[in-house]
Amino acid sequence: MRIILLGPPGAGKGTQAARIVERYGIPQLSTGDMLRAAVAAETPIGRRAKAVMEAGGLVSDDIVIGIVAERIEAPDAQKGFILDGFPRTVAQAEALDRMLADKGLKLDAVLAFVVDQDALLGRIANRAAEAKARGEPVRKDDDPEVFKTRLAAYNRDTAVVAPYYKARGQLIEIDGMRPIDEVTRAIFEVLEGRRGRG
Repeated sequence: MRIILLGPPGAGKGTQAARIVERYGIPQLSTGDMLRAAVAAETPIGRRAKAVMEAGGLVSDDIVIGIVAERIEAPDAQKGFILDGFPRTVAQAEALDRMLADKGLKLDAVLAFVVDQDALLGRIANRAAEAKARGEPVRKDDDPEVFKTRLAAYNRDTAVVAPYYKARGQLIEIDGMRPIDEVTRAIFEVLEGRRGRG
Protein backbone atom coordinates (compact mmCIF):
# COMPACT_ATOMS: atom_id res chain seq x y z
CA MET A 1 0.00 0.00 0.00
CA ARG A 2 1.53 3.29 -1.12
CA ILE A 3 -0.44 6.08 0.53
CA ILE A 4 -0.29 9.87 0.79
CA LEU A 5 -2.05 11.65 3.65
CA LEU A 6 -3.10 15.25 3.00
CA GLY A 7 -4.78 17.77 5.26
CA PRO A 8 -4.10 20.79 7.41
CA PRO A 9 -2.20 20.64 10.70
CA GLY A 10 -4.39 19.29 13.49
CA ALA A 11 -6.55 17.24 11.09
CA GLY A 12 -5.48 13.94 12.69
CA LYS A 13 -3.00 12.68 10.07
CA GLY A 14 -0.44 11.59 12.66
CA THR A 15 -2.99 9.68 14.74
CA GLN A 16 -4.39 7.87 11.69
CA ALA A 17 -0.95 7.19 10.18
CA ALA A 18 0.03 5.33 13.37
CA ARG A 19 -3.05 3.10 13.00
CA ILE A 20 -2.31 2.41 9.31
CA VAL A 21 1.30 1.50 10.23
CA GLU A 22 0.03 -0.92 12.89
CA ARG A 23 -2.51 -2.57 10.58
CA TYR A 24 -0.49 -2.87 7.37
CA GLY A 25 3.07 -3.03 8.69
CA ILE A 26 4.31 -0.29 6.37
CA PRO A 27 6.50 2.62 7.46
CA GLN A 28 5.33 6.21 7.86
CA LEU A 29 7.86 8.35 6.05
CA SER A 30 8.55 11.89 7.22
CA THR A 31 10.71 13.91 4.84
CA GLY A 32 12.37 15.62 7.81
CA ASP A 33 13.34 12.28 9.38
CA MET A 34 14.50 10.89 6.01
CA LEU A 35 16.61 13.98 5.38
CA ARG A 36 18.32 13.71 8.77
CA ALA A 37 18.90 9.97 8.26
CA ALA A 38 20.39 10.47 4.77
CA VAL A 39 22.71 13.18 6.09
CA ALA A 40 23.76 10.98 9.04
CA ALA A 41 24.34 7.97 6.75
CA GLU A 42 26.34 10.18 4.38
CA THR A 43 24.60 8.79 1.30
CA PRO A 44 25.41 10.72 -1.92
CA ILE A 45 22.09 12.55 -1.73
CA GLY A 46 22.57 13.05 2.02
CA ARG A 47 25.92 14.75 1.36
CA ARG A 48 24.27 17.07 -1.18
CA ALA A 49 21.52 17.91 1.32
CA LYS A 50 24.08 18.55 4.08
CA ALA A 51 26.01 21.00 1.90
CA VAL A 52 22.83 22.97 1.15
CA MET A 53 21.71 22.95 4.80
CA GLU A 54 25.14 24.02 6.08
CA ALA A 55 25.06 26.94 3.64
CA GLY A 56 21.72 27.95 5.19
CA GLY A 57 19.69 27.08 2.08
CA LEU A 58 16.43 25.22 1.63
CA VAL A 59 16.79 21.70 0.28
CA SER A 60 15.53 21.61 -3.32
CA ASP A 61 12.68 19.42 -4.55
CA ASP A 62 15.06 17.19 -6.52
CA ILE A 63 17.07 16.45 -3.37
CA VAL A 64 13.90 15.69 -1.39
CA ILE A 65 12.61 13.41 -4.17
CA GLY A 66 16.03 11.74 -4.29
CA ILE A 67 15.83 11.05 -0.56
CA VAL A 68 12.28 9.64 -0.89
CA ALA A 69 13.44 7.49 -3.86
CA GLU A 70 16.35 6.14 -1.78
CA ARG A 71 14.18 5.49 1.30
CA ILE A 72 11.46 3.52 -0.51
CA GLU A 73 14.11 1.05 -1.70
CA ALA A 74 14.67 -0.01 1.93
CA PRO A 75 13.43 -3.50 2.89
CA ASP A 76 10.75 -2.20 5.28
CA ALA A 77 9.15 -0.15 2.49
CA GLN A 78 8.84 -3.00 -0.02
CA LYS A 79 5.20 -3.64 0.92
CA GLY A 80 4.45 0.09 0.76
CA PHE A 81 4.71 3.29 2.75
CA ILE A 82 2.80 6.31 4.01
CA LEU A 83 3.89 9.79 3.00
CA ASP A 84 2.70 12.36 5.53
CA GLY A 85 3.55 16.02 4.95
CA PHE A 86 4.80 15.36 1.42
CA PRO A 87 4.29 16.38 -1.33
CA ARG A 88 3.80 19.98 -0.16
CA THR A 89 3.56 21.56 -3.62
CA VAL A 90 2.24 20.60 -7.07
CA ALA A 91 5.84 20.57 -8.36
CA GLN A 92 6.73 17.99 -5.70
CA ALA A 93 3.61 15.95 -6.55
CA GLU A 94 4.61 15.90 -10.24
CA ALA A 95 8.19 14.94 -9.38
CA LEU A 96 6.93 12.17 -7.08
CA ASP A 97 4.71 10.80 -9.89
CA ARG A 98 7.67 10.71 -12.27
CA MET A 99 9.95 9.04 -9.73
CA LEU A 100 7.38 6.34 -8.90
CA ALA A 101 6.68 5.74 -12.62
CA ASP A 102 10.43 5.31 -13.21
CA LYS A 103 10.39 2.56 -10.56
CA GLY A 104 7.26 0.97 -12.02
CA LEU A 105 5.25 1.92 -8.91
CA LYS A 106 2.02 3.81 -8.41
CA LEU A 107 0.11 5.28 -5.49
CA ASP A 108 -2.72 3.18 -4.07
CA ALA A 109 -4.50 6.03 -2.32
CA VAL A 110 -4.30 9.75 -1.70
CA LEU A 111 -6.39 10.46 1.39
CA ALA A 112 -7.38 14.05 2.10
CA PHE A 113 -8.67 14.84 5.59
CA VAL A 114 -11.50 17.35 5.21
CA VAL A 115 -11.94 19.44 8.33
CA ASP A 116 -13.62 22.64 9.45
CA GLN A 117 -10.65 24.93 10.07
CA ASP A 118 -12.54 27.16 12.52
CA ALA A 119 -13.41 24.06 14.54
CA LEU A 120 -9.74 23.02 14.43
CA LEU A 121 -8.76 26.39 15.87
CA GLY A 122 -11.36 25.85 18.59
CA ARG A 123 -9.94 22.38 19.36
CA ILE A 124 -6.42 23.78 19.65
CA ALA A 125 -7.54 26.67 21.88
CA ASN A 126 -9.38 24.16 24.13
CA ARG A 127 -6.32 21.89 24.38
CA ALA A 128 -4.16 24.89 25.30
CA ALA A 129 -6.68 26.08 27.92
CA GLU A 130 -6.96 22.56 29.42
CA ALA A 131 -3.17 22.23 29.66
CA LYS A 132 -2.92 25.61 31.39
CA ALA A 133 -5.75 24.67 33.79
CA ARG A 134 -3.82 21.50 34.74
CA GLY A 135 -0.70 23.60 35.30
CA GLU A 136 1.08 21.90 32.36
CA PRO A 137 3.09 23.73 29.73
CA VAL A 138 1.22 24.27 26.43
CA ARG A 139 2.75 22.26 23.59
CA LYS A 140 4.23 24.53 20.95
CA ASP A 141 1.89 22.97 18.34
CA ASP A 142 -1.08 23.75 20.60
CA ASP A 143 -0.30 27.45 20.89
CA PRO A 144 -3.23 29.05 18.99
CA GLU A 145 -1.01 31.73 17.40
CA VAL A 146 1.59 29.18 16.25
CA PHE A 147 -1.22 27.01 14.94
CA LYS A 148 -2.77 29.91 12.99
CA THR A 149 0.60 30.54 11.33
CA ARG A 150 0.96 26.86 10.38
CA LEU A 151 -2.60 26.79 9.06
CA ALA A 152 -2.02 29.92 6.96
CA ALA A 153 1.15 28.36 5.49
CA TYR A 154 -0.78 25.18 4.66
CA ASN A 155 -3.57 27.14 2.95
CA ARG A 156 -1.07 29.22 1.00
CA ASP A 157 1.29 26.46 -0.14
CA THR A 158 -0.06 22.96 0.32
CA ALA A 159 -3.84 23.10 -0.10
CA VAL A 160 -3.28 23.09 -3.90
CA VAL A 161 -1.95 19.53 -3.80
CA ALA A 162 -5.39 17.95 -3.17
CA PRO A 163 -6.94 19.42 -6.38
CA TYR A 164 -3.93 18.09 -8.33
CA TYR A 165 -4.73 14.52 -7.23
CA LYS A 166 -8.48 15.11 -7.55
CA ALA A 167 -8.03 16.06 -11.22
CA ARG A 168 -6.23 12.73 -11.72
CA GLY A 169 -9.03 10.77 -10.06
CA GLN A 170 -6.74 9.67 -7.20
CA LEU A 171 -8.12 11.72 -4.31
CA ILE A 172 -10.35 10.21 -1.64
CA GLU A 173 -11.82 12.67 0.85
CA ILE A 174 -12.18 11.57 4.46
CA ASP A 175 -14.36 13.48 6.93
CA GLY A 176 -11.79 14.35 9.57
CA MET A 177 -14.36 15.89 11.92
CA ARG A 178 -15.85 12.53 12.92
CA PRO A 179 -14.70 10.65 16.04
CA ILE A 180 -11.20 9.16 15.68
CA ASP A 181 -12.37 5.52 15.50
CA GLU A 182 -14.92 6.35 12.79
CA VAL A 183 -12.24 8.10 10.74
CA THR A 184 -10.03 5.01 11.11
CA ARG A 185 -12.86 2.73 9.95
CA ALA A 186 -13.50 4.93 6.90
CA ILE A 187 -9.79 4.84 6.00
CA PHE A 188 -9.55 1.06 6.36
CA GLU A 189 -12.63 0.59 4.17
CA VAL A 190 -11.01 2.66 1.43
CA LEU A 191 -7.66 0.89 1.74
CA GLU A 192 -9.19 -2.61 1.75
CA GLY A 193 -11.11 -1.70 -1.42
CA ARG A 194 -7.93 -0.44 -3.04
CA ARG A 195 -5.94 -3.45 -1.96
CA GLY A 196 -8.43 -5.71 -3.70
CA ARG A 197 -7.84 -3.83 -6.96
CA GLY A 198 -4.05 -3.84 -6.75
